[in-house]
Amino acid sequence: VLKEKGYVEPLKKYLAEGRPYLGICLGMQTLFESSEESHEDGSTDPLPGLGVVPGKVIKFDQSKVGAVPHIGWNGRIKHQDSPVFDHVGEDEEVYFVHSYYAPIVDENKDWVLTSTTYGGERYISAVQKGCVIATQFHPEKSGKTGLNFIKGFLEAVENGTLGEAKPLDVDPSASTKLVKRVVVALDVRSNDNGDLVVTKGDQYDVRENEKEGVAAGRGGVRNLGKPVALAARYYDEGADEIAFLNITSFRQCVIGDLPMLQVLEESSKHIFVPLTVGGGIRSYKDPESGSVFSALEVASRYFRAGADKVSIGSDSVIAAEAFVESGGKRTEETSIEQISKVYGVQAVVVSIDPKRVYLQSKEEGDSKHAIVELPEGQRGPNGEQFCWYQCTVKGGREARDICAVTVSKAVEALGAGEIMLNCIDMDGQCGGYDHALMKAVSDAVTIPVIASSGAGKESHFSDVFSETKVQAALAAGMFHRKEVEISAVKQHMADSGIPSRILA
Repeated sequence: VLKEKGYVEPLKKYLAEGRPYLGICLGMQTLFESSEESHEDGSTDPLPGLGVVPGKVIKFDQSKVGAVPHIGWNGRIKHQDSPVFDHVGEDEEVYFVHSYYAPIVDENKDWVLTSTTYGGERYISAVQKGCVIATQFHPEKSGKTGLNFIKGFLEAVENGTLGEAKPLDVDPSASTKLVKRVVVALDVRSNDNGDLVVTKGDQYDVRENEKEGVAAGRGGVRNLGKPVALAARYYDEGADEIAFLNITSFRQCVIGDLPMLQVLEESSKHIFVPLTVGGGIRSYKDPESGSVFSALEVASRYFRAGADKVSIGSDSVIAAEAFVESGGKRTEETSIEQISKVYGVQAVVVSIDPKRVYLQSKEEGDSKHAIVELPEGQRGPNGEQFCWYQCTVKGGREARDICAVTVSKAVEALGAGEIMLNCIDMDGQCGGYDHALMKAVSDAVTIPVIASSGAGKESHFSDVFSETKVQAALAAGMFHRKEVEISAVKQHMADSGIPSRILA
């Protein structure tokens, strides 16, 4: 794009003059000689960069680091003492989301401002020479730490000290850790009065029942608060990410869903951690206007409103079915493929809503489904020891003949960057996550998995992180009802030896 717009030479000239520059993510990678992340039309060679910083941007080797993309909060090892860190503590984590990185080589060592390690791989997480600064991490999504980094940059520009960074001695054995993320979900829908509220399901039923004193039938939609106010509260309390899930969007036109777009726009003005939005991310025809919108257009509208990631639900199951049926052929037409091609795999989360189908034996199941053995205490109503996890669509209302493991592997191949793994059986039960499901899926894919459904106390987070490979865990009701504080969850994780981001 820089080349097409004629910006390459003016930008090189600007940088050569030593004027203040702050590049973020691609704004850092562009400074290097080339990047494997993209190619010029008709070529398989890495895309040339500006060549300001020596070195090449390459892809993480999944066999070495584990999950790719590298998503979440990680630390920094300082190679220079720069005024941009004047207001940032040494141990404060920052937010990363990327699949490609710049290795440290002899030719670029004098550029390295900070380095970070992921799965034993050390890479450049920030550069500085003179007044040219760039980061692989996202300060604008790194909470108060990121805001303080930007504050340090602006102050240094104003007082003329930006170029006064000094080299530091670095311990070659120093390393950083990717912390486990605590994600808060806000299920958003209109109540019976037409107001947009945060609600919470009990096995996906969001209406009050006998547990809340309803004598007969179904009550009103549970109202647990206003979306923007609740999201702001969770940001202040230390949520690592926030997810808005529009749970009735499959019934309506998303492009015209003005209230939900306004929720994102208002939230992004005050919340500086990643925001995910889910619901209705698909291609569809507006029944009123007759206009046809692609999934990419829908996602783009959400991104412009402030979302960092979009979560695709029912459409991903349909895409996975077609992918498996075709023998593993991509069409480049699915929602996952369209959005990841333009915005990157890290911007696409797939939300899977499976339910258990119990079996007395492995032989009883269909060989095309992944059969999972259940632990004591989580077996079926008749003592069934096995099950497969049947995927559903339309908010759990329609079951499909495909299992969660198969869908997970298919959507990874189609270009998803992360999986939000729910479980209808555990939803709202507060008995803990479904470890058998989490383990089955996180063992089967190489992209990060977010555990969802079932959290009711602090130890449930520590347990799922200790016993499975999931990188994040999501909860809703226990936070909405103030039964458990985010800080208590993170302290329990820390006490259990699980890395977490604890606010100062």
